[in-house]
Amino acid sequence: MHRIELLLTLLALTFTSTSETCTSRFNITAVRGEPFYLRYCSSASEPKNETAIIKWYKSSRSQGRIELNSSSSPRISLHDYVLEFWPVELEDSGSYFFQMGNDTHEWKLNVIGKSKHNCFAEKQLISKTVEVQKSLHVNCKQNTYYQKLVNRTSLYKNCEKMENNKNPFLQKNAEFKDQGYYTCVFFIHHNGKLFNVTKTFNVTIVGDRSKIIPVLLGPKLNYVKVELGKDVELNCSALANEKDAVYWNVWEENGKEPNVREENITRTRTPDGKLYASRILRIENINEKNLRFSYNCAVASEGGIDTINFVLLKKEEMVDIPGYVFTRGMIIAVLISVVAVFLVIIGVIYRVDLALFYRHFMGKDETLTDGKIYDAFVSYLKECGPENGEEHTFAVEILPGVLEKHFGYKLCIFERDVVPGGAVVDEIHSLIEKSRRLIIVLSKSYMSNEVRYELESGLHEALVERKIKIILIEFTPVSDFTFFPQSLQLLKSHRVLKWNADKPPSYNSRFWKNLLYLMPAKMVKPCGAESEVLPVLSQS
Repeated sequence: MHRIELLLTLLALTFTSTSETCTSRFNITAVRGEPFYLRYCSSASEPKNETAIIKWYKSSRSQGRIELNSSSSPRISLHDYVLEFWPVELEDSGSYFFQMGNDTHEWKLNVIGKSKHNCFAEKQLISKTVEVQKSLHVNCKQNTYYQKLVNRTSLYKNCEKMENNKNPFLQKNAEFKDQGYYTCVFFIHHNGKLFNVTKTFNVTIVGDRSKIIPVLLGPKLNYVKVELGKDVELNCSALANEKDAVYWNVWEENGKEPNVREENITRTRTPDGKLYASRILRIENINEKNLRFSYNCAVASEGGIDTINFVLLKKEEMVDIPGYVFTRGMIIAVLISVVAVFLVIIGVIYRVDLALFYRHFMGKDETLTDGKIYDAFVSYLKECGPENGEEHTFAVEILPGVLEKHFGYKLCIFERDVVPGGAVVDEIHSLIEKSRRLIIVLSKSYMSNEVRYELESGLHEALVERKIKIILIEFTPVSDFTFFPQSLQLLKSHRVLKWNADKPPSYNSRFWKNLLYLMPAKMVKPCGAESEVLPVLSQS
C-alpha cells in the first residue's frame, strides 16, 4: 500500500514539475535584460517521435520566417524543446515557432522595458489585496526551470532592499504601512555572467471588510409619479453586511395593505468584495389610498440603521386643448407671420425712405469731424461739343443746383472751383482727397484723356485707401462698359443711378432720394413740394 502511494506521489511531482516549466500561453510578455525561455511540451495523447528533427523559427514583418540556430545570436541557446535568451532584449519581440516533424507550435513574444525610476516593469505586476490585521505573505519562490541555477534571492520593497530579512519571503499581520511594491530578485550565474530575474507583487492594504456601517443608496426622499390602476415597483438597495436586514415598513393600524407585496431580499457581491442587498416593494392596482402613505425602507445591523422614504404622486393627465383655442391660436400665428412678411417687404421697398427718415429724425451728420471740405467731387466729360452739351449742363448746372441750393451739400466742380494756371494733376488729386464722395456722370464719350486721371485717382481712393465712396450716374444709356477699368465694372452693380433727360424728376422723386441716400448723412434743407419739377433740358 505504501509503495503504491509513493509511486503515485512521484508521478504527480514529475507531472507538476513538467507542467510548470512548459510555456503554454500564446501571448507572452518578457522583461528586457532578464533571462527568458520558451519550452514546448507535447500533450500526453501525442506520441513522442524520437527521430523527428526539431527546428525553431522566428517571424517578423521585415524579414519573414527565419530559422534559429546556435549562431543566430550569442544571447540565444537552443536545447531541443527549449529556446533560451541570455538575456532577452526589445528586438527579440515577434512570433516564435517550434517544429518537430508535422507538429508545430507558435508563441507571440512581447518584450517590455522596466520603468525609468523603478526596478520592475509596471505591466508585469502581480496584484495582491490584504485586509488589515490579516496575514500578509510574500513568497519568493522561483519556478523549477531556474531553481537549480539560482545563486541567491533578495526581497525589495519599493526598490529598496529590506534589512534583517535573511529568508526571501515576508509573512506578518498586515498594517497600512505595509502597502507597496515587493520585488523578488533571483541572482543567476550563466557562462560567467550574473543575471537577474524579478517577480513583483503590488500589495494593497484595505480596511476590515467583515463589518461596515450599512447605507442605503439614493436620496433620502423619493417622489414617484404613478397612474391610478397601474402597478409600480419600488427598489430599495443598500451597501450592507452579509447578515444585515433590509425591510419595508408597510403596515397600517388595521393590518397590511392588500395590494402591497414585499419581494424576497437579493444579495450581490462585487469583484472588489462589496456586498449589495436589495428588496423590491410591489404595489399593484394603485388607488387613492396608496397616495396618502409614505413607504419607508430600512437597513439595519449592529453598526447602525439607515432609512429612505418613497412618496407616490398622481401623474397629471394630459388635457386636450379645446378646439376653439387651437383655432384662435392658429389664426393669430398666421396673422403674425403675414404681418412679419409684409413688414419685411415694406422695409425692402422703402428702405431708402426709412433711412432718410432715420437720418432726419436723429439729426445724424457724418461730415462734422472727418476734416474734409467737399461733400462730393463731380467727374464729367469737359469737352463742350454739341453732341455732349446736355451732359455738361447736367453736371455743371442741374446737379449742383439741386444738391447745393436745395439740399445744402457742397460740391467740387473743376472748371468752377479751380483757379486756372495750376498743376492740373496735383489739383485733381488734392480735391478728390478733400471730398467725401466721387460722383461720376457716365456717358458713351466719358472716357477721354481729361477725365481718365480723375477716374483712376478716385478708384484708388475708393478701393485701396478706403477714403471715398463712388456714386455712378448713368446720364445716357451705356450698353458696353468693357472700355472702363475693371475696378469700375465691379462697382457698377452697386451704386448706379439712371437719369432720364426726357422726364426730369421732381425733388421728391426716387432718383434724388437714392442720390441723397448715397450722399453722406447731413442736416439738409427740407424738400420742396412734390409737384415741383425740374425744367426739361433743351434739345439742340
